[in-house]
Amino acid sequence: MTKMVIKGGTVYDPLNGIDGEVMDIFIKDGKIVENLSDGELKDAKILDVKGKVVMPGGVDSHTHVAGPKVNTGRVMCPEDHYKSPLKKTHNTHCGSGEIVPSTYAQGYKYSSMGYTTLFEAAVPPMLARHTHEEFKVMPIVDKAGYLLLGSNWFVMKYLKEGNVEKAAAYVAWALETTKTFGIKLVNPAGVESWAWGKNVHSLEEENIHFGISSGEVIRGLGAVNEMLGLPMSIHLHANNLGHPGNWEFTIDTMDVAKNIKPAVNKQGYDNGVKTKYSHEREQSLYMTHMQFHSFGGTSWKDFESKAEDISNYVNKSDHVVMDSGSVAFGKAICMTGDGPGLYDLAVMNGQKWANVDVELECGSGVVPFVYSMKNKVHSVQWAMGIELLLLTDPRKVIMTTDNPNAGPFTKYPQLITWLMSKKAREDTMKLCHKWAGERSGLAGNDKELSLYDLATVTRATPAKAIGMGHRKGHLSPGADADITVYDISPDYNSSDYAAIEKAFTTALFTIKDGEVITKDGRIIETPKGRTYYVDAKFNDELRNEIVADVQDWFRRYYTVNFSNYPVPDLYLTKPTPLNINVR
Repeated sequence: MTKMVIKGGTVYDPLNGIDGEVMDIFIKDGKIVENLSDGELKDAKILDVKGKVVMPGGVDSHTHVAGPKVNTGRVMCPEDHYKSPLKKTHNTHCGSGEIVPSTYAQGYKYSSMGYTTLFEAAVPPMLARHTHEEFKVMPIVDKAGYLLLGSNWFVMKYLKEGNVEKAAAYVAWALETTKTFGIKLVNPAGVESWAWGKNVHSLEEENIHFGISSGEVIRGLGAVNEMLGLPMSIHLHANNLGHPGNWEFTIDTMDVAKNIKPAVNKQGYDNGVKTKYSHEREQSLYMTHMQFHSFGGTSWKDFESKAEDISNYVNKSDHVVMDSGSVAFGKAICMTGDGPGLYDLAVMNGQKWANVDVELECGSGVVPFVYSMKNKVHSVQWAMGIELLLLTDPRKVIMTTDNPNAGPFTKYPQLITWLMSKKAREDTMKLCHKWAGERSGLAGNDKELSLYDLATVTRATPAKAIGMGHRKGHLSPGADADITVYDISPDYNSSDYAAIEKAFTTALFTIKDGEVITKDGRIIETPKGRTYYVDAKFNDELRNEIVADVQDWFRRYYTVNFSNYPVPDLYLTKPTPLNINVR
């Protein structure tokens, strides 16, 4: 493979404490190395990036890019596609879509922005093959998916019986069978009640049929996660999303996991990469799209931001990390495994709505949406998402839009601009409804994220939080040579926010596994990215028991044959298991 020197760039690498240091980066065989020999330097490609900003490749730890919800969103909004065609070139496929781009287009657009790793936030077990089929044709980026288990019948059955070890055996089997990466909970216990038109509204309320509460599911799967030593913590979309006053419920939810201690099992997948600061996850709980869970007030009439309270809790708590789910104005498509939450939105929105129940496992809802600057609530939501990122320790918060729920990922450059430029926020707030300033603390916040902070919330923190810090999110020797070069001066003027947005809209260079993939937005190469999944060996005897349970329920309840359920390796591009053995 190509040897390369990225020469003279100004580097921002938070996991190594590098804050604007001019230095060279050496690459060999797709990995970052400490240096190259004189002989190797003669054959190396030299990329002179003097005066430019260099960061590790971007890591999106919570996005919706593949699977049935995403395709439902595409079908519901055909106008998004015929109005935004992407032409075929000599080395790229055609595509379309701005809110939810087609599969090929997503890979091209993410990599053109400097992102090299994506994690799909919600994979229904029975529809994992569908998700992997889309992964397979998504070019360039490495990817993985989180498995929806918060209202899974087997999980609820075993946890209600108090058999945490059997639940762990099921989770280990399910992750390996579906070739997914970690545990995702969406409205835990509540989605099961939604199958009967109900929901759960407290951590103690028991759901229909199984008689298990949200709190019990969170504690149980938290214990399972650490029993197995999975690379990432449980990934939690809390109950009561999008309801005024839910901020208190959110804090109570985070309290549920505060006594769960992270127990990462490094056996088999940590390649010994060293960073100045620990790259291993330290939290037992990853809270998702927290803007939607930081709502104050008792109704839409007295709605207000409680982002400061949420940030204060996260800042003082070692067991939790979160992503922001920040609003970007304009068109979006809300899509989530939280069926009842999307029904509430559909009733309020009065527009198109789709609802899906995935038998024995989970559900989902999809609602097209528009965030308006002149809307009272939307303006406050915009302020809240930015507040969360400005007020929270960058080591504990991740920049997202919950793509495409609060806006498409292509709006990340605009979000970056609001974070790095107070003037950009001020000018936007002038266009917003007055509630944005009156019912949030954003107007009085003078903070501007630095390039180091930005690298933290888009690279270091997400890579660490999802257990990929052994190869992503930093520039240590042994890490994947995924690197982004941005055409912006390290001494940029924060008031010139148009220049900031332009720089982060299109990376000068995106380098993936040591190869230049994009230059000034033009796709140079289209390699296949890896698909990561967890292969956890836990307890052979229990595994045999749960497989017998699963096969029995397949005969009685499922509409697909058991043999059609597992995902073979042939569905994956460059299958890359993280092998964990806790037998």
